[in-house]
Amino acid sequence: MAPPNPLPSKADIRRLLAESPDRLGKNDIARHFGLTAEQRPALRVMLKALEAEGAFVPPPRGDRLPEVLPVEVFGIDPDGDPLARPLGWKAEQGRTPLIYMRPEAAGQAALAPGERVLARLKFIGGGKYEGRTMKRIGGGTPARILGVYEEGRLIPTDRRHKAEWQVPPGEANGAEPGEIVLAEPLPSRPLGPRPARIVERLGRMGEPRSVSLLCIHAHGIPEIFPAEALREAERARGIGPEGREDLRPLPLVTIDGEDARDFDDAVWAEAEGSGWRLMVAIADVAHYVTPGSALDREAWTRGNSVYFPDRVVPMLPEALSNGWCSLKPGEDRGCLFAELRIDAVGRKLAHRFGRGIMRSAARLTYEEVETGADPAGTREALYGAFRALSAAREARGTLDLDVPERRVRLSAEGRVLAVEPRARLDSHRLVEEFMILANVAAAEELERLGQPCMYRIHDRPADRKLEGLRQFLGSFGITLPPGDQVQPRNFAQVLEQTRDLPEAPLVHEAVLRGQSQAEYAPDNIGHFGLALPRYAHFTSPIRRYADLLVHRALIRGLKLGPDGLAEEEAARFPDSGEHITATERRAAAAERDAVERYLAAFMAQHVGEVFAARISNVTRFGLFVTVLANGASGLVPLNSLPDDRWVLDEGRQALAGERSGLRFALGEAVEARLAEANPLTGGMVFHLLQGMPPPRVARSSRRRR
Repeated sequence: MAPPNPLPSKADIRRLLAESPDRLGKNDIARHFGLTAEQRPALRVMLKALEAEGAFVPPPRGDRLPEVLPVEVFGIDPDGDPLARPLGWKAEQGRTPLIYMRPEAAGQAALAPGERVLARLKFIGGGKYEGRTMKRIGGGTPARILGVYEEGRLIPTDRRHKAEWQVPPGEANGAEPGEIVLAEPLPSRPLGPRPARIVERLGRMGEPRSVSLLCIHAHGIPEIFPAEALREAERARGIGPEGREDLRPLPLVTIDGEDARDFDDAVWAEAEGSGWRLMVAIADVAHYVTPGSALDREAWTRGNSVYFPDRVVPMLPEALSNGWCSLKPGEDRGCLFAELRIDAVGRKLAHRFGRGIMRSAARLTYEEVETGADPAGTREALYGAFRALSAAREARGTLDLDVPERRVRLSAEGRVLAVEPRARLDSHRLVEEFMILANVAAAEELERLGQPCMYRIHDRPADRKLEGLRQFLGSFGITLPPGDQVQPRNFAQVLEQTRDLPEAPLVHEAVLRGQSQAEYAPDNIGHFGLALPRYAHFTSPIRRYADLLVHRALIRGLKLGPDGLAEEEAARFPDSGEHITATERRAAAAERDAVERYLAAFMAQHVGEVFAARISNVTRFGLFVTVLANGASGLVPLNSLPDDRWVLDEGRQALAGERSGLRFALGEAVEARLAEANPLTGGMVFHLLQGMPPPRVARSSRRRR
């Protein structure tokens, strides 16, 4: 009998895994090396060691990932929890699973992007998993550090990175104290400050536009257009009426915020019998941005425009975004349109899509429309159609969350004048309902034509989020149906039941956090929040790449021109859906960070003052409070509470002091004194007055802005 083949080394197995185009399992490896049954236990031990190091990822059992798996953190969700993906996942294995990592135990540093851990996974449906850290296995050192330079040291702008970096002599690249810089880590010893070399100077902290600049670089948002894309945009010219439907006789109007930077949708309506005829016209971006062009490649890379209080980072160059693709009043513009007919209760009776030429009759703001502006003479019809569509929305039982958007008002010098809730008017809802109707019709039309569709999908809430929401709502005596029976109308009923409670804003916030995040995908699962079986984005191709794909698919399906969807990009729809979902979330995180930093800069002028607030989160390490006047949120550290043994009551979302009898519960109204506000990170620290000795700082009158 021939002797058995020698057992491979770890290096041999690593080499095999790296060279194989497919993910290999234990049996594949054993067969490759010709191992006997007696050698397999030793191979199993070796593979377990490689798995712990992150070098070996077992193939999934069926369509599920294994229970224990090395993963890599790549970002954070809106709640601040880490998002991860399987280490070494390859595109040919299919859609990348998404793993929501649970927060680390008390005393453990939060997981940072780039960090790798061995995680225990729990499948929660839809290619998503919940992960819990078992062991950290490396990574976590950033490729670049964004921070502010101060005389030989670098202060990171990411509040999760507590440690400062040392900038050795000769490595400052001419940076001056107070400048925002990008730096690269240098080789270092395990102990002592970590060294870094400054590679790029970005401007001075505190200067106008410095906050948005910081957020652009912190989130890796592309800001500079390639020269060829700019040249293509500059060559653009107006569109003539040839081969297009002439909509210029219709008094279409644009309705946007007073600070809007682009105008890519226009609306019109008229009464028709007992119902309404509507027109939604959208800038014809597909005419200018064709598949495979430099403009197209850059638009795909960016995925969407990003909006900051002081600037916009557009998806398309200004020659298009503020020029030929902006529906300016009195100027001819190419468009794609949806003609829609609804009955008296808002049910869609018919739709028709086409390519046209239009001329906006007026550029209106939401406030102007709300107060009666009607230069085109169509306000009555617009509001009549809106009331019908609102009735249909209510009949569907959609989830209508009222979480105010915060508006940052800046002076000409870039100083924060105020941060205030942005009013939500009926005029906002009017435009929203018109756009939703057009989006639904676009998805239906593409299905009718047999064309690919980039759906906007929204899954029902994950079980883990529903459970947390149940516990919170239980404190108000409110229950929800079982997970698979929950419908949007159940959440609408919750909001109605709590509408008059002082905690209503927190209930809205909690319900919002309990929802899944919307995505883009070519496979339709419907839109849970809107209670719609099919939904796509058609109405903003100037700022969302998803809408441009929908326009191209309609152009191809309806034979409206040679610039429709190309076969190659149709084949890439799954990857494009994942990519533009990621860029959308990146943009949302950057926009949120900018508002938080501006808010911290504003609040820094009021350190020591007392504010009316509510407890918005309860954790083992302290409380979070939100100021009622402007939404500023910050931590109340556990060590700032009276000396006691504090116990977290997870079911009632409260911290209870065993000796003092003090209790701080979610939603409770409190008075909070601002102790710290850091514009660099956006972080704020508050101290509660309840249960505390009288403050040493004289209390100011509460300011409500």
